[in-house]
Amino acid sequence: MEYIYAVMLLNKAGKEVTEETITAVLKAAAVEADAAKVKSLIAALDGVDIEKVIEENTVTVAAGAAPAAAGTPAEKKEEKKKEEAPVVDASAGLAGLF
Repeated sequence: MEYIYAVMLLNKAGKEVTEETITAVLKAAAVEADAAKVKSLIAALDGVDIEKVIEENTVTVAAGAAPAAAGTPAEKKEEKKKEEAPVVDASAGLAGLF
């Protein structure tokens, strides 16, 4: 995950995303960079518009979080209604028969 964070940080800073820059960011964060992972990441990012990917995923996360958050209070209200049902003492009605 820290490799992706390094790419995002470099992108946000307007720096070129290369093997050297990713390795430097990881080293600055006291993470030992695996050269094979760095090369693989660079290959996977070839032709990828990082800003576009971040924007698309930010919108997806924000849209997905809103309905989930909206549904939570409704569930709590339903639980309260169930708990608020009056308790009927059945023995009170039977006492009137005798």
